[in-house]
Amino acid sequence: MENKTYHKSVLVNEVLQYLNPEPNKTYLDATFGGGGHTKAILEKEPNCNVIALDWDKTAIDKNYPELKNLYGDRLKVIWGNFASIKKIIEKENIKNINGILADFGTSQYQIANTPGMSFQTDSPLDMRMSQAHFYFKASDIVNRYTEKELADIIFKYGEERFSRQIARAIVEQRKKEKFTTTGQLADLIENIIPRPKIFKKYKIHPATKTFQALRIFVNKELDNIEIFLRDALEIIKPASNIVCISFHSLEDRIVKNFFRENKNKLEILTKKPITATQEELSVNPSSRSAKLRAAKILTNL
Repeated sequence: MENKTYHKSVLVNEVLQYLNPEPNKTYLDATFGGGGHTKAILEKEPNCNVIALDWDKTAIDKNYPELKNLYGDRLKVIWGNFASIKKIIEKENIKNINGILADFGTSQYQIANTPGMSFQTDSPLDMRMSQAHFYFKASDIVNRYTEKELADIIFKYGEERFSRQIARAIVEQRKKEKFTTTGQLADLIENIIPRPKIFKKYKIHPATKTFQALRIFVNKELDNIEIFLRDALEIIKPASNIVCISFHSLEDRIVKNFFRENKNKLEILTKKPITATQEELSVNPSSRSAKLRAAKILTNL
């Protein structure tokens, strides 16, 4: 059973519909996480195989052994960033990929257990999903970047309309004391954007968008998606499907634009993004922001 401390897999039925697993074929789950989608694929088609990736070693350590016991050689999980998909496939000498799934959602486990990811608990302002893959921490960005650079990051990646005020306050505050914890940054932002002013309207903590922006920037999340999509086209077999699940507008826009820009190579299967049914929303509220897009690789490339 999928580990509930991890990001609960969303749109599982829709993933199976658009990925359409078939016998004796191999599918790539580029974001293993709690293993929910991987398990669903293996259950749906008893004679297919899945190769799964994750850059979070903890996710693999916690969730791989149980699935390995269930599915044996039909499943292989590899530690690695999906932005390195092409290198990983070449290194592992994998020749045939007949479908690819990527769920770009960040697990609640990662948010709760990765230093600096959440402002709910005071922890070091780090935010790196994988310390082995990234050098710069969120504190490096907050303490070193110029006011304009900070404002641009917060606005671009967090879509925060108070970005300039927040950046100005950060620069003024760090002259007195460097930022080292999430609590320092969250408290500052809450003083800049009074909670009643924004909370009543948006029902989110005033620091939410800034923390999202820093997380995306530190982990190069949007860059990774662009690299992944480009390389996925090179490793997947013709007549195979790519299925992508996004959780905010920036991710979804990248997928939508990529599919449109590659119409000579892809048949877009979802004219509009697929969203969760009311039934799923009732049991998994986190699925409310999930959007699925799918495309088929053309055979006449």
